[in-house]
Amino acid sequence: MDKRVTEFAAADAAARFSELLERAEAGEEISIQRDGRTVARLGPARPALTVEERRQAQEKYLAWREAHGPTLGPDLTIKDLIDEGRRF
Repeated sequence: MDKRVTEFAAADAAARFSELLERAEAGEEISIQRDGRTVARLGPARPALTVEERRQAQEKYLAWREAHGPTLGPDLTIKDLIDEGRRF
């Protein structure tokens, strides 16, 4: 999917702000530029995650971490170094 970003000069964006808000609400991404460089982006708000979606994401992360915990080699973990008294 090719996502295009529409560019507006800062002064033009200020003059057409209500229109740009409507366009962003409809899903368009808008880049606001000053002196030829992007200084802001306007786009659709992401929907907030529900409590259940957050809980599922946390459980998924914890399961991944349990399966792929941080290691420093095949038989050495950060926890091993901490237990031994060394810092990583």
